[in-house]
Amino acid sequence: MRRETRIEVDSMGEINVPACALYGASTQRAVHNFQISGEPVGASIIQAYGLIKGAAARANAICGEITKEQADLIEKASREIYEGELAEHFPIDTFQTGSGTSTNMNVNEVIANRCSQYLGHELGSVKTIHPNDHVNKGQSSNDTFPTAIHIATGLNLKNDLIPALEILHAELLEKSREFHPVWKTGRTHLMDATPIRLGQEFGGYAAQIQKSMTRASQALEGLHEIPLGGTAVGTGLNAHPDFAQLAIDFIADKTEIPFCKADHPSEAQAARDALVECHGMLNTIASSLYKISNDIRLMASGPRCGLGEMTLPPTQPGSSIMPGKVNPVICEAVAMVAARVFGNQTTVTWGGANGHLELNTFMPVMAKSVLESIRLLANVSQTFAERCIHGIKANEEHCREMIEKSLSLVTALVPLIGYDKAAEIAKESAESNTTIRELCEARLQDLSITQQQLDDALDLNNSAPYPATDPLPVRPSCPSKLPDDQ
Repeated sequence: MRRETRIEVDSMGEINVPACALYGASTQRAVHNFQISGEPVGASIIQAYGLIKGAAARANAICGEITKEQADLIEKASREIYEGELAEHFPIDTFQTGSGTSTNMNVNEVIANRCSQYLGHELGSVKTIHPNDHVNKGQSSNDTFPTAIHIATGLNLKNDLIPALEILHAELLEKSREFHPVWKTGRTHLMDATPIRLGQEFGGYAAQIQKSMTRASQALEGLHEIPLGGTAVGTGLNAHPDFAQLAIDFIADKTEIPFCKADHPSEAQAARDALVECHGMLNTIASSLYKISNDIRLMASGPRCGLGEMTLPPTQPGSSIMPGKVNPVICEAVAMVAARVFGNQTTVTWGGANGHLELNTFMPVMAKSVLESIRLLANVSQTFAERCIHGIKANEEHCREMIEKSLSLVTALVPLIGYDKAAEIAKESAESNTTIRELCEARLQDLSITQQQLDDALDLNNSAPYPATDPLPVRPSCPSKLPDDQ
């Protein structure tokens, strides 16, 4: 059966639109033009647009640009969008016009038609609420789309990524304390080095995530400036002088993020530097997660023929052919997320560099990349914390045995016997397959040291104590939460 349609008319003529669709001609043309990825613009961008349109209507009513009755209708429809309703009416592909004009008009049309429904009018009627004249009053795609990106990114950073990193940080910190008594062989260049506390290693990982939390917060701060009110090229043409401040104040109050009017609207519309900077922080966070997960995967390798210094919690059978094999699958998932984020970094950097004259026309793909990176990093950080870090067990006895076999243990004797003699001892130990301790005990007189001096030098507990890192205070989450993009 053919789907029922209605005829919509715009400046390019007539076009058939699905009869039940809340969108209109502009959206339908975009659906026809951009059948590319099959992935519509992310839900959090659409919901951010709902917030923008509601704030704009309220500001325009205060400024006398539209009536209070019109503003109330637009706000009612906008609230539905902000709360995640009407999602099926936003079908436009991510890979569309680079300014996001298609999505802006999609939102305008849906709101206008929803207002028609409130009034009992037929869909497509623009007698009371017009998508351009009323919903889009004092706005342009060029200032609303980057504003939507900043709102969606800011909320996802605050509500998703930072709390997930806090969970991971707490688990790593707990392990650093639990493993503080455990000594193991350190490694540099993947070769044996002097002993280190396992708790010290995990304390380092906790410090990396602590710094990641700081970076995520800095990324959020960089997004506070938004260009709403700049309209086409940052001049504010057709917008009331008070419109921008009023609308932005409402957005800041609703999101509990201190969004503010851009110091220089032309910069805020022509360039996407804040978004490039934001993803640079995400890229660094991904790098930290990759390093931590890879270290843990290596230290847990085995269980009998690898390093075997720790045991990861079993999560699922690891092989379809080798019974009993359990793999570090969570660590592998972290590594794959990092790889994806590294790829998104290239996309965001290239997109940001391609702002031509007064407008960047790579905004939809930049938004998709940044929001995807945040979603993946947030989800995998919490998974890493709960399904891997929390259940790690140290193989303390094996770690002690490995230290005794390590040639680098001789480093502790350098202050007593000198570097050259210590090097000779290490070489002889390797050739004779004898431990450093056993070899030195047999040569105490030759080395001019006593048994007590040897024992003291090789007693790891005589090393300077390593304090565990204090936890960071938990930040409150913003109540106005946007969902993960799909």
